[in-house]
Amino acid sequence: MATRNVWGWGVTEAAVSLEETQGRIEPFFGASEIENASAMQLPKPRLEVPAALREFATAADLDRASHSMGKSYPDRVRGFRGDFSVAPDFVAYPRNERELSAVLEVAEKEKLSVTPFGGGSSVVAGVEPKLGPGHRGALTLDLSKLSRVIEVDDVSHLARIEGGIFGPALEQALAPRGFTLRHFPQSFEFSTLGGWIATRAGGHFATVLTHIDELVHSVRMISPRGVFETRSFPASGAGSDPNRLVVGSEGTLGVITEAWMRIRPKPTFRAGASMHFEDFHEAVEATRAVAQSGLSPSNCRLLDSQEAMINGVTFDGNSVLVLAFESADHPLDAWIDRAMAICAELGGTCPRGKTSGQKPGDAGEAWRASFLKGPYLQDAMIRLGVIADTFETACTWKRFPELYASVKSDMEAALTRLCGSGIVSCRFTHVYPDGPAPYFTFLGRSPKRGAELETWNELKRVAGDALARAGGTITHHHAVGRTHRPWYDRERPEPFARVWNAAKRELDPLGLLNPGVLFDAAH
Repeated sequence: MATRNVWGWGVTEAAVSLEETQGRIEPFFGASEIENASAMQLPKPRLEVPAALREFATAADLDRASHSMGKSYPDRVRGFRGDFSVAPDFVAYPRNERELSAVLEVAEKEKLSVTPFGGGSSVVAGVEPKLGPGHRGALTLDLSKLSRVIEVDDVSHLARIEGGIFGPALEQALAPRGFTLRHFPQSFEFSTLGGWIATRAGGHFATVLTHIDELVHSVRMISPRGVFETRSFPASGAGSDPNRLVVGSEGTLGVITEAWMRIRPKPTFRAGASMHFEDFHEAVEATRAVAQSGLSPSNCRLLDSQEAMINGVTFDGNSVLVLAFESADHPLDAWIDRAMAICAELGGTCPRGKTSGQKPGDAGEAWRASFLKGPYLQDAMIRLGVIADTFETACTWKRFPELYASVKSDMEAALTRLCGSGIVSCRFTHVYPDGPAPYFTFLGRSPKRGAELETWNELKRVAGDALARAGGTITHHHAVGRTHRPWYDRERPEPFARVWNAAKRELDPLGLLNPGVLFDAAH
């Protein structure tokens, strides 16, 4: 059985070798000295597990440590250095809604903060236990025992699924019926349905029904003031959609226990191609043309030349647009041919030709392998003293050229100032008819060991300010948490913040749930 990494990404058995990582970064930063992880330092619990919860709760060190924080760069640096000072006092593993409600009742009585926890893959400080005003302790609520696919409606293409199920188990349960949810974020192995819904997660596919919002049919949430459950309709014009109050609530209003989700037949036809462009701006125009064509590819991922090189897709200085189509109904040659023709009209070439069948092609495979390996590489880079992280946004096509230029310029200047030099690359994770979702990667050597978090905080500030000035959102699919709060507070309408506070007062009047995430509740 694989062993989950307490401070790093995923499982320890899949860790990337330091030699491989060193080989990737040495051309840019030279040789690196290897640092080993420090021993875990864990504070004593502030209180004992309450008697009413002892059957399904624990204060064991490993449970507390593994629920201390998410998987952001700062989280992993702190964990690597042995700092688990933010650990919850205990972790509860409710097996049903009755036990979950008991946890919330005890939390009210004992004045404890409650942090809902799915897979713990948050990269925005969304699962770190915090104390709000008047709290005397912190508990984390792990939903992994609520992990069933309860019912599948083959006729309507719907499935009723519990919120604590992880991605692989969900797909394995649907596969014998010939269905898939088709939601594959990078954290797929280590995140849950409830977490996807709570954070408005984006899947791997670039267009059409890729955001979890679009896959939620109805949802059930347990709040400190009872059950919040929406009705099951294919569509409705009856006022505002109550699902939207739950989707994106980030564990601040209640705990998502189950949802009816829109599923689809597993694809049996595939086609793909990788289009190369000498000029990045021509590649952007080609991507826009495909996005506005109505072809709706499953993958339409543009990598600038540095991103293509970092991920081993190509080393010839070209930008690469990875295209793919899939269907459970029909062959896709006409679709891929038309997309390739659009790209060719704008300067694209396809050195290896298109593929059809089950394989996405050489560049697609190289990209997929690198995509899944990326978080493991970040762990290795921490050991080598290199700051490596990402941030993402969305903007209109008209605004993108200015955003790309200004973000690259600001981040490269900041990396030079703080690290001596650095790399900034960009890819599109998703594309829409009205704009792309640019995703930036930055790397720089820490000026000295121990200064990583201070340096990262300044780089993150520069990135957030640059996105805001250029008209991009602070996050496209990584949620708000606490990390993005300064920019989210400026981005959202102020009346909306007051409405959200009113919902918080109604559903969680004592402010138990995830204090400081999304907003500071006014009680």
